[in-house]
Amino acid sequence: MGKQKKQKKYATMKRMISLKDQRIKEQDRAKTQKKKKEDPSVIKEQEVAKHPSCMFFQYNTQLGPPYYILVDTNFINFSIKAKLDVVQSMMDCLYAKCVPCITDCVMAELEKLGMKFRVALRIAKDPRFDRLPCSHKGTYADDCLVQRVTQHKCYIVATVDRDLKRRIRKIPGVPIMYISNHRYNIERMPDDYGAPRL
Repeated sequence: MGKQKKQKKYATMKRMISLKDQRIKEQDRAKTQKKKKEDPSVIKEQEVAKHPSCMFFQYNTQLGPPYYILVDTNFINFSIKAKLDVVQSMMDCLYAKCVPCITDCVMAELEKLGMKFRVALRIAKDPRFDRLPCSHKGTYADDCLVQRVTQHKCYIVATVDRDLKRRIRKIPGVPIMYISNHRYNIERMPDDYGAPRL
């Protein structure tokens, strides 16, 4: 009879002795750490997240006419599809003067989209639109808008993107403008400003 082949066990590792083992020399041995007893009389320090002073009341006090509206890439595209004039429709929605603002990231995204969206690019270059410079790296507009809105709560965000809406809803005191039934509508606006919902 031949020798029986010994099968190797799958994913086996060599056994290692622990660093606290008695067989290791004392100087190389891992020392056991003694836990310090917590003094109950010591005052515990906790770091509390700072809240902006504009959110002292139940709504954002920094919002007010003229409204500054951060416009997203797809908002302009959907406005063209719905045949809506951006500035006029914003004023019809909020019954006040509106200043649409476009960040460098949104402009870069529109330029990347190419010839198909050249009308949207022409609308974005309108002199009535305010240009906001971006100092961060990359041209991802969603992160840029969320970051800007978290820092300065004086903006309304105009977007049709569901993911961006979901992210902005987590930030308190920031209204969202969107398109529904061929008109602009506003969500989370204090004192129920804006066009009535149909």
